[in-house]
Amino acid sequence: MPISFDLSGRCAIVTGANTGIGQGIALALAGAGADLVVVGHIAPDETIAAISKLGRKVHFIEANLMSIEPIDRIVAEAAATMGRIDILVNNAGIIRREDATEFSEQDWDDVMNINVKTVFFMCQRVGRRMIAQGYGKIINIASMLSFQGGIRVPSYTASKSGVAGITRLLANEWALKGVTVNAIAPGYVATDNTAQLRADAERSKAILDRIPAGRWATPEDMGGAAVFLASPASDYVNGHVLAVDGGWLAR
Repeated sequence: MPISFDLSGRCAIVTGANTGIGQGIALALAGAGADLVVVGHIAPDETIAAISKLGRKVHFIEANLMSIEPIDRIVAEAAATMGRIDILVNNAGIIRREDATEFSEQDWDDVMNINVKTVFFMCQRVGRRMIAQGYGKIINIASMLSFQGGIRVPSYTASKSGVAGITRLLANEWALKGVTVNAIAPGYVATDNTAQLRADAERSKAILDRIPAGRWATPEDMGGAAVFLASPASDYVNGHVLAVDGGWLAR
């Protein structure tokens, strides 16, 4: 029997799909046949247009994911609009950079709220529906800092370590219920979040020197991994954090 990466007839929620990794994943899922609900605080006009051009249905839900307040509304509207929710990609997140000795409580709370708290409660609310229908694919976005300590990003490192833990916990609870929960850990990707690093010639060179692939990743590099984890091809993959890093962790 051929392995299927086809997502036709499936509906995916992707948070933070305006640019970068979220946009790359949303377009990859649409290219594989999925309809999309995109969630964020700004309408991702470019993403919406590209999904529509692929012939897929797309619906935008405006929401500030810095708190869990809009989650029930998001899930209800997505289900009512599309009829079902088969795939959830928790991509929305932020990063704050400062020495650990100077890091503020506000920067800690902001990052932890959207990167961990919102991720868990999105999984919970969508997971209830997936369990009821006996099928679902949840993909969280982890990081190289789910494995490593990083520099000058205390709350980001803590949050992405938390994402890996939540992913494994939910896989343990939900695998028997037809719901797979996995994560993608992107390497160093050319996005807005890494603009400061790429602008620092010395730091950028140090990063590139360690990546066997010899380049920064693009958002599109994450698309194939997302389609795999969202498709029947990954039905026996659960609780895994998949590094898409150009070989960074192997060095």
